[in-house]
Amino acid sequence: MGAPGVKIAVCIKRTPDSESRFRIAGSGAAIDETGLKFDIDDFAGYAVEAALQLNEKAGGGETVVYAVGPDTLQESLRKAMSMGADRAVHLKADNVADGIAIARALASELKGGGYDLVLFGKHSFDSSAGVVGTATAELLGVPCVTAASELSVSGGKGVARRELEGAAEMVEFPLPAVVTIDEGVARPRYPSLKGIMAAKKKPLESKPAQLGTVRVTVSKMELPPERPAGRILGEGVAAVPELVRLLQNEAKVI
Repeated sequence: MGAPGVKIAVCIKRTPDSESRFRIAGSGAAIDETGLKFDIDDFAGYAVEAALQLNEKAGGGETVVYAVGPDTLQESLRKAMSMGADRAVHLKADNVADGIAIARALASELKGGGYDLVLFGKHSFDSSAGVVGTATAELLGVPCVTAASELSVSGGKGVARRELEGAAEMVEFPLPAVVTIDEGVARPRYPSLKGIMAAKKKPLESKPAQLGTVRVTVSKMELPPERPAGRILGEGVAAVPELVRLLQNEAKVI
């Protein structure tokens, strides 16, 4: 492959902190972002870390970060560069719910880029759809490995470990390829002060996203119903008969 390391694209997403208390916006079709803290999605953060470690281990290579969405994404792209990514590309668009349209925009930009690997998070916290990575692989016409918990590359090939129910499998694949990253590869590093300062000078290119026809939109969003208040039945052994009766007659679980 020439120079040490590999050329890696990492496609990230910006999502709200999962511990936040969410409200529906006035439109009824989106969350109210007022007061919410946003960051690189957790699984996308694992993907950035995986790319950085691959090239650090090899002593070279390039890591380029991509994201599709509004201007607010640039903060997350800068963070990825402060972690160690070499440059970033922002594909400008409104918030889009159509995973295929996002994949189309990414594939049109990545095609011809000479990437050995394209990494994604396994899925994003907000939608959990897991569509964009696999669709991008299909549009690029390259192999795709999903939910990798370990990843290594050597000699034009990659090896990934995938966790299964009560087991695991090792998958070998040729490069170029798309891999979606699961928890377990590595915890994302914290940006250092030196990295934060360096990121300000790294190139961040911004251009319109080539989404094509967007066929999926969010028409309505609802919060789950509030849980009913609990009941205190008593204390110790004396509460057991009433608890059993309620489980049988009301909950009907025993």
